[in-house]
Amino acid sequence: MFYRSRSNLALWFTLTMGSILVAFSGLLYYQTVLNNLENLDRLLYKKSRVMAVNVKYDLGNQQLDLENVPLLGNKVPPLGTELVYARWYDTRGQLVQFFGTIPEPQVTATPGFKTLKTRFYSSKEILPVIWLRQLTLPVYQDSLFIGYLQVATPLAPTQDDLAQLRLVLLLIVPATLGVIGLAGWCLGGLAMRPIRDSYDQLQRFTSDASHELRSPLSAITSNAQYGLLSKSNNIEAQRQIFGKIVDVTKSMNTLVNNLLFLARHAGQLSPEYLQDVDLKTELLQIADEYATQEAAQHLNLTYTLPTTSVTVLGDADLLRQAVVNLLDNACKYTPAGGHVHLRLFIQSYWAVIEVMDDGIGIPKADLPHIFERFYRVDKKRTRKTGGYGLGLSIVQQIVSAHTGHISVKSLVDQGSTFQIFLPLK
Repeated sequence: MFYRSRSNLALWFTLTMGSILVAFSGLLYYQTVLNNLENLDRLLYKKSRVMAVNVKYDLGNQQLDLENVPLLGNKVPPLGTELVYARWYDTRGQLVQFFGTIPEPQVTATPGFKTLKTRFYSSKEILPVIWLRQLTLPVYQDSLFIGYLQVATPLAPTQDDLAQLRLVLLLIVPATLGVIGLAGWCLGGLAMRPIRDSYDQLQRFTSDASHELRSPLSAITSNAQYGLLSKSNNIEAQRQIFGKIVDVTKSMNTLVNNLLFLARHAGQLSPEYLQDVDLKTELLQIADEYATQEAAQHLNLTYTLPTTSVTVLGDADLLRQAVVNLLDNACKYTPAGGHVHLRLFIQSYWAVIEVMDDGIGIPKADLPHIFERFYRVDKKRTRKTGGYGLGLSIVQQIVSAHTGHISVKSLVDQGSTFQIFLPLK
């Protein structure tokens, strides 16, 4: 599935970028044609103006002097010359004088530039067809119209330049399309990586959740079947069976609630859920409540809070849940007589909630994984304490939802220190 999606992304990326590249190449070629033609027309016009300036017309004798006009002298000029032909027509459009190929006796072109296709003939052979750029220029002398000057130059040099450009484009465009396709394949892989990681994580999550639910469901089923099949009238035995079912059901309810919590609070909190939260007040209340709970009776639970309020934007209930989860873990994995310390302080622009214990600690190899869902450092110890490996995942998700982060330091048999960093209001 991911290979097909990656191929589709690469294909669509190549088609999109390829279309843009082809369109850009076509536009570049078209603009080059216009620029070359404009340069050629400008040069041809300058030559024509120089020739027109040298034309002398005697108004009294109605005579035309073309001696100083720099025209070609052969009727079939070489194709490599700058001007293929030059023709002079009078005011009525009748041919007066020409150099180069034999023209029509009457001027046929309108004033301006024109592209022509023609073929030259010699006494020995027929020359190939060539393209010409022709200019028909009206000539005036003392504001009097005296005739037309018509000149033409070959387009072969311009066509050669355009042919080279086409060859370059034909080589570069396919090569660039290949590079684009390879880049699309690589980018598709990078784009699909988070999706694939999420999919793999979802599969692991589903597999782990199924595994966690299978055991309590089996316990409920076995106890219920035993109660149905038992013919004993012992009320106390039946009470124990139903008590086990209730305990397992409560455990399942806790697991389901945790799973729903993780699904419901994914991502950052919406602005409408953000309120001013005084962390000092909240932590003081948590510490007072926790000191009376059975889990903390065998420990020395202390706290250090600042003298002034520390305010952040967030959800008080969620932040309370995160701190309680950290305290639960600290009390759960700290031996009797150990010490658990809750602390709140400000560091730069962050409010820092610290939970420190001197319990059994976490091995260095397990530290990078402790925030993963269902991850257990010691499965036997976790089953004994009744955990599912979701507490720290919930803490991390709550902190991330508040645009904060969490860090941990731990040494085996020396204890652990968790720090929650939340941006100050």
